[in-house]
Amino acid sequence: MTEVPAGTVVRTWTGWVRPEDRERYTEYVEATGLGAYRTTPGNLGAFLMYADEGDRTRITTISFWTDFDVIRGFAGDDISQAVFYPEDDEYLVARETTVTHAVVA
Repeated sequence: MTEVPAGTVVRTWTGWVRPEDRERYTEYVEATGLGAYRTTPGNLGAFLMYADEGDRTRITTISFWTDFDVIRGFAGDDISQAVFYPEDDEYLVARETTVTHAVVA
């Protein structure tokens, strides 16, 4: 695994889908959110992870950024708000409407 440089900003978001929608939703997020992250100048990479939790599956996106200003280029002025896409409502049974940020030490 490649080392993440100190000072990198890590942005995470979590939502939940039905287990039977996991594969389709991960493909959708790859094409929308992760694709948008990766094409934003200052993004250092992004990925998605999932965990089955009984009757629903937790989906978490994790992205790496050079600084908070470049995140604004993707998310807008209020970087604490999650960015959603048109078909998210079709899949998500629950979601966080905010994201978390942390800086790599």
